[in-house]
Amino acid sequence: MSIYEKIGHRIKALREKTGMSQDTLAKRMKIPRPAVSQIESGARKIATDELLALSQIFHVSVDDLLNLGKEPEVCLHKGKEEKGLKPRLRISVPQKNLRKFKEVLLYILNKVGSKENIGETVIYKLLYFIDFDFYEKYEEQLVGATYMKNQYGPTPIEFAKIVDQMIASEEIEKVKSKYFNYPQTKYLPLRKPDLTTFKATEIEVIDDVLNRLSEMNGSQISAYSHGDVPWLTTGDNEVIEYEAVFYRTPPYSVRAYAEENG
Repeated sequence: MSIYEKIGHRIKALREKTGMSQDTLAKRMKIPRPAVSQIESGARKIATDELLALSQIFHVSVDDLLNLGKEPEVCLHKGKEEKGLKPRLRISVPQKNLRKFKEVLLYILNKVGSKENIGETVIYKLLYFIDFDFYEKYEEQLVGATYMKNQYGPTPIEFAKIVDQMIASEEIEKVKSKYFNYPQTKYLPLRKPDLTTFKATEIEVIDDVLNRLSEMNGSQISAYSHGDVPWLTTGDNEVIEYEAVFYRTPPYSVRAYAEENG
């Protein structure tokens, strides 16, 4: 089920629970009735002002309006599926994105990795906000990693295998330490990132995320990630869809939608 369908079903359930018809909801939202039908079926994206209107109509917050197993196998290289086995969700990382993932991680580690608070949990969230902020601003993938929703916040599924490769190739070093007496996994860069792989817009977004969030510790940045719409609209242990960024509300949204509409 797509992100649009999930949100549409949520709105339909709220409408039916209040005994409201599509016609009545359309009039209160000041949109045509077919538009309500399209929203509920997932065929139409909801604008930010429409989300705000719905929250007022149903007397719920936008967060509540949007708050709607098994971990996928990670496959870094394309391979043949084994015959006779039940298909499983596989995450395939193309070589181009695999290289970008490594360089972005090295960029992060060279910039802020020496800070005491920058452990594995913080790195997960920095990667998430870099990826999702860039997608919201430019509708293109930067790394395009696959993030799963778990109790600690968005987690890049590919991270462990890519890090193992980078340790083996002596690009980073894994260090066990403590942060306020809590166990912490840190990564130290053993080389500089290859800046020729980055566009100016990519560096701009990465630097913005690091400037805003790299002072947070693991608990703080995890709690912060739990307020982002992509997280709120994803079920536990499910993959977080990039398209959900277009439903973001302040303070998470990084795109100037008002300027675009003006």
